[in-house]
Amino acid sequence: MQKYLLMGLALLLSLPMSSTFAQDAYHLQPGDELLITVWREEELSRQLVVLPDGRISYPLVGHVMAAGKSAQALESHLSEQLKEYITEPQVNVSVMSVAGNVAFVFGQVNRPGPIQMSRDLSVVQALALAGGFTPFASTARIKVIREEGAKESVINVDYPAIERNGDLNTNISLRAGDVIIVP
Repeated sequence: MQKYLLMGLALLLSLPMSSTFAQDAYHLQPGDELLITVWREEELSRQLVVLPDGRISYPLVGHVMAAGKSAQALESHLSEQLKEYITEPQVNVSVMSVAGNVAFVFGQVNRPGPIQMSRDLSVVQALALAGGFTPFASTARIKVIREEGAKESVINVDYPAIERNGDLNTNISLRAGDVIIVP
């Protein structure tokens, strides 16, 4: 038995390690709730909400852009800024709530409105959370509107191909702020 466990462990260790964790880290959004602590500096502990403009206000540092950064990147930024006041600050940013991680479903679905994304969601999963289609839905014309910086893009979703053929090419992963329109 132990021999097989060791062989399995050896096989796992021989597989290439994925570096996608750092790339796929959650990026903070307006509305997210954060708990920021600094080791041995209790007066700097704060529970904050990322403001609609994407910023937070933090003592000694001022206004900081948090939206779009990972918690780790925000920790690094705050640590760097606090070095002027504290020797070797140890900052921890904990995401308490991902309330800002929301997509919207609009149009011919049974429950239009915001969809809270506490994990990765695809278009089909969001449509299921919206209660499915009304009898008047035009599933061949579903679109996702996505803001990318200052511009918006439109992504067509071929729901009939997903349904008939299992073609998942247009069943994209949603991002915060995406709007699914079901005409």
